[in-house]
Amino acid sequence: MGDRNAERRLAGELEAGVLAALWAADGPLSPGQVQEILGGSLARTTVTTILSRLYEKGTVTRQRSGRGYVYVPAEDASGLTARRMHAELAKDEDREAVLSRFVSQLSSEDERLLRALLDGEGDAP
Repeated sequence: MGDRNAERRLAGELEAGVLAALWAADGPLSPGQVQEILGGSLARTTVTTILSRLYEKGTVTRQRSGRGYVYVPAEDASGLTARRMHAELAKDEDREAVLSRFVSQLSSEDERLLRALLDGEGDAP
């Protein structure tokens, strides 16, 4: 069971690295270009698999380029974090309890920021 957790953690780290490469790029990247940016330590097939999984999750989009695909992030890092937060919230039937616990654990600065955003006073995109 420990090996499975290590594999999952490694996959998450690889996804994070691939996303970071895509976010830093000026345009769409092929799996080979992502592999180069990551230092070439991963096999191209591994990078392609990661990109395919990210595509299936809706985290990246792709378009045909020759015989393969090029990829771009579906949203910026903040948008992805927000989507993950929504997904976690949707997993629990007691939304009030989850939101209450979340808010109770915010720092005073984050609570102030959240209140300003809810009141329409923030700079949310």
